Order: sequence, then C-alpha cells, then structure tokens
Amino acid sequence: MNYVIIGNSAAGIAAAEAIRRADAAGKITVVSDEPYHTYGRPLISYYLLGATDRQRMLYRPADFYEKLGIGTRFGVRAERVDPAKKKVFLRGGKSLSYDKLLVATGSRPFVPPAEGLDGVQNKFTFMTLDDALALEKALTPASRVLIVGAGLIGLKCYEGIAERAGSVAIVDMADRVLSSVLDAEGAAVVQRRLESRGARFYLSDCVEKYEDGVARLRGGGEIGFDILVLAVGVRPNVELVKEAGGAVGRGIVTDAHRKTSLPDVYAAGDCCESTDALTGRQAVLAILPNACAQGECAGKNMAGVPAETADAFPLNAVGFFGLHVLTAGCRDGESYTERDGETYRKLFYADGRLRGFILVGCPERAGIYTSLIREKTKLSDVDFELLKKQPLLRAFSREARAGKLAQEV
Repeated sequence: MNYVIIGNSAAGIAAAEAIRRADAAGKITVVSDEPYHTYGRPLISYYLLGATDRQRMLYRPADFYEKLGIGTRFGVRAERVDPAKKKVFLRGGKSLSYDKLLVATGSRPFVPPAEGLDGVQNKFTFMTLDDALALEKALTPASRVLIVGAGLIGLKCYEGIAERAGSVAIVDMADRVLSSVLDAEGAAVVQRRLESRGARFYLSDCVEKYEDGVARLRGGGEIGFDILVLAVGVRPNVELVKEAGGAVGRGIVTDAHRKTSLPDVYAAGDCCESTDALTGRQAVLAILPNACAQGECAGKNMAGVPAETADAFPLNAVGFFGLHVLTAGCRDGESYTERDGETYRKLFYADGRLRGFILVGCPERAGIYTSLIREKTKLSDVDFELLKKQPLLRAFSREARAGKLAQEV
C-alpha cells in the first residue's frame, strides 16, 4: 500500500503513526512545503521569548522519520490532486502516486485588504517557524511594532516580542482582546496584564491606510511603526480538495471516518470541518487535540482499521506572562461568575448540564469542568454548588470519583 500525507504537523504526524502501527510494510511519504522536521507550531512565540530553542521545538524525536520508515518531501508544495489518476502533483513538475491520500494542510493567515499595504516593507504573519525567524531577524531594541489582531495569534506574538522591541501597539476591530473566546470581563483581566507589560491597544478600530511608516486608523488615530505583523485570523487550506472536485464548506467536508467525497482521499486537522458536540453545527475547530484525534482516525482507516472520530467542542488553553486562560464549550444559558483580582471564573449551563466555561488565572483541575461538558453529565448528579467554587472530585459520587481516578491513572 502506498500512502501519501500532505502536511507535516499534528494531524499528519498522528496519521503516519497510526498507519505504521497497522501496516508495517506500507510506503508512507510525507509532503510539506516547509523545509523542517515536524515542530510544535504553538512554540514559535516561546522561541522568540527565549523560553525554548529549535531542538526543543521538535514535535517528534530527530530520528522519527527514519525509525518509522517514512519518506519525506520537505520544502516542496503540493499543487494539485488528480483523484482519477491517484496522483499528487508537486511544484517543480514531479508527482507522487498514491493508493490512499491524506490532506492535512492546516490553515493560512488571513490578510485584510488595506490601502498601501503592498508598499509596507517589513510586514510579517505569525503562524510558522519561518515567520518567527524572519521577525526575529527584523527586530531591534528600538523597533516600533504594530500588530493587527488581538486574538490568540496576535497576543502570543506580542508576548514573544515584548522584551525585544521598543514599543508594541495592537489594533483590533473587536471591542476586546480574545473576542472569540472571552467575554468582556475576562478580556479586561487579560488586557490589564498585557498593558502592564507595555502593550498599547486600539480596540473597536482598524487600519484604513498604510503610508510612510504610519498606520492611519478609521477612528482618526495614527500609529507610527517600523514592523507590521498581520494576525487577524486564519483560513483553512481547502484548495487541493476543492479544485479536485471534493466537497468543501468552511473547511473540507468529511464523514466520521475522515473520508472526503473523493475516492481514497481523507482529510484531518485545521483544514477540515467538524461537528460541534454542543451545537450540532459544522465548524472548523482548530485545536491541537482535535487535529491529533482526526489524524489518528484517518490513519487507521487508510490502513484498513475501522475507526470514527468523536464530536469535539471548542477548547483553548493559553497563557500570557504567567496568566493562564482556559475556555471551553459555548457561552449560552445561565451563568455563574466569580471575580477576585486577576482570577476570573465563569460557568455557563443550560438544560441541567454544563455548557462552557471561562477561567482566567485559575487553571487548577479545569479538566473536571471539561469532562462534565464532554460527558454531558447531569448537574443533578454532582454537587454543582461546590463545583461552582472549585472543581473538586468530592463533588462527585463515590463511584464517579473512583472512575475518574482510574482514568487519570
């Protein structure tokens, strides 16, 4: 069996490992337009921060590909898939034949149009190691940096460069930071922490025009800058499947086995749609655990081992200068809120079940809340009044506690 995997990050690696466990003899080839051994993408901000290095960023050991007998085509872009001929055409004119193909192409930065953007010399995105290396090369202690986007990517970029730049301004159209995952109160806690480290925010605003090192804002303000980082959002890389005639919505459409509408073509990771376990709607849930689970499921099925992915739900864990932020699920129904300085806890519940949470500065045992959401536990079966204050195992029955402790072991 000849397996080709397009993508060298979490989903692609999980698929390769699952294939090799099921098929010791099959040929596996991983294609990536990046020239690097697989690395942890979320670590690029910590690389700039000086909290890690290139070696520690490796997602798998240095001998990973050799040990598993995986062939690699790094620094080569897959440009087209021909499902009739079962071929992947690469930039430069070469092609690869496949029996089973996985598309795990992830996502790419969204760059919002603005007058004068093409004329900005020192502009960067912040999703890959190359992005981090290029930004590192451009930074000086006197650099005035403008980050467009106050979401997860933009704020992690800020954390990485805060001590390496002269000043950093952050612009976002939303009225708060991390608007996709935090409510106003939780966002205010995070914003205060970032401002204490020197960040300047321009919220509910956007750049209308770039001109001679100045960003002119719609609200009338101006920001001088030497370096521009565009971190507005991402778009799933669906083109390989779409142009081959496969079904695509916001992301690549698959069934529970990770099969696309194209024969013998599978898809996994941030390029795909998933079913939100809480709302039942199709959405792109770009989170690492989901990518790993989808990749493993795809790899098993590609190698003839039946498997299905369970529905997922939004889940985020991030930190900024030691302030931990965890969110999960959705923000609907009734809510319980607790505030104390930089500690903020908000739980959302409806129909007798926990639907979501926001935790800022209080990450301890948050997995208990997550399991309540995932397992759709009835709140009448636990001491929810206790859980509102603290996620403690004693809020569960003796039998439930024994089961959760066994899972942890």
